[in-house]
This record gives sequence, C-alpha cells and structure tokens, in this order.
Amino acid sequence: MKIAVINEISACDKNADIIDALSGRGHEIINAGMKSPEDSPPLSYLHTGFLAALMLNSGAADYVVGGCGTGIGFMLSAMMYPNVYCGLISEPLDGWLFTQINAGNCVSLPLNKGWGWGGNINLGFVFDRLFSVEPGGGYPAHRKLPQAEYRKKLTEISNAAHKPMEEIIKSMDKNIVRESLDFPGIREILKNGRVKINI
Repeated sequence: MKIAVINEISACDKNADIIDALSGRGHEIINAGMKSPEDSPPLSYLHTGFLAALMLNSGAADYVVGGCGTGIGFMLSAMMYPNVYCGLISEPLDGWLFTQINAGNCVSLPLNKGWGWGGNINLGFVFDRLFSVEPGGGYPAHRKLPQAEYRKKLTEISNAAHKPMEEIIKSMDKNIVRESLDFPGIREILKNGRVKINI
C-alpha cells in the first residue's frame, strides 16, 4: 500500500516520528507534507486536507496519514472532498475499530493535544492496530454485513454530495491550490498517480 504522510505547520515537528512509526511495515511511504518549520510555503490544515484529496483521488496514494494540533482541523478539511473517508485516531483501539468498521482511507492524528511523554511510542501502537486487520472485517462479527452496507451507502452519499475534483479545484481559493501544488515534490508525486487530475 502507498501511504502519503502529510504534515502541516503546527505539527511538522512530529513528521519524523510518523515516518519512523510507519517504517518497516511493508508499505511505500510518501512523505508529502512539511518536515520542518522552515519548509516553504507553510501548509495549514486547509492545504493538507486538499493535498490528501489530491493524493487519494489521483491514486498517487492509497492511504493518507495526516493530522494537526488536535486532529480535528485536518479531519474536517479532508472530509470536504470526494472519496476521502477520514477518522480521528488518538489511540490504538480507535485505529483498530476504524479499520474494522469504517474501512476508511485517511486518518487524522492529534499531534500536539495530549501528545506528552511516549507520544511517539503511541504512534507505533496506533499503526500496529490500524493495519492489523482486513478493512471492513466488522465488529462485533455479527455486525459485518450491516456495516458493509453502511459503508456502501456512505460512498453513495459522498458521490451525490460532492462535485468532481476538477470542478472543486476550479471554484476553490486559488491561493490554497497554488500554495499546495507549489510545495516541494507535490507535482511530481501527483504525476505518478493512476488518474490524472486537471489542475
């Protein structure tokens, strides 16, 4: 699986911890966001939510790991776009349940709030559980079929509620689009996607 890690300015100092916690799990990691406060242009959660949507809709990534100070801003921003199913994950059980029940393709981590001592260790535990089961396995087991039906309905609702990415991009704030695409390496990553998005 190709996993894009997309950090914004308030949590860019946690980028190395995320990359370290994801390493050695057999996934291709694409480090697409901020790595330090000196990176330019600085990305807010508005930029990183948009980048998550571009990564997933283009097929440049199969999964996105993002976040912000509380995790809420990135989650809200990412969920504004089609084909993004994001969960707020702060502990290992959240990750396991999100994969089992929701089978999403994007997680938002609270990277400042409650980080504390051992926060980097908790990340490893979160990823252990997040990627330990087949997505959509259901929990409890007898709820597997209705949960799968709900996921299917959620996709239908998302398709009905969202415009195509190209239309969204045309009507978006041009500064957000330009600053996101001008971030080092982003255009190259998007070129490698399965689906070309006209930007």
